[in-house]
Amino acid sequence: MMKKLAPITLGACLWACGMSALVWADSPLMPAQVLPLYKQECAACHTPYPPGMLPAASWQRVMNGLERHYGVDASLEPVQVQQISVWLKAYAGTSKRVREAPEQDRITRSAWFVREHRDIESAVWKRASVKSAAQCSACHTQADQGRFDEQHLRIPR
Repeated sequence: MMKKLAPITLGACLWACGMSALVWADSPLMPAQVLPLYKQECAACHTPYPPGMLPAASWQRVMNGLERHYGVDASLEPVQVQQISVWLKAYAGTSKRVREAPEQDRITRSAWFVREHRDIESAVWKRASVKSAAQCSACHTQADQGRFDEQHLRIPR
């Protein structure tokens, strides 16, 4: 009985969050329709990271620790935390490359991230135009849409 209720419950939560008709974009990481609350709250400070970049357990820890979110207080109202958490969990990464939670639940410390960026010199991350490895949109021009392919890559000076 519980197995039958889980998709219904998830569907009801997504519908309540305004996400009734989700379609995948070209990227397997970011749904085509991003939760507006996620854009409003999370993307106000950093790249709206695609939920597929971390496993569900990592997103849960991130959302449960917003009062100490990587050195800042990013607290939200409980209903907002719930809505964003449901959305992140629904689209969290499940592939082999993101199954394991990275150190401190940081995308930039995941094995796949380190592997993909191994040829980037450390000085690039320190450039004023880049700031850090966490600023995906500094180099990936369509990061906000979940696209990180080389076609949309430009490393700023």
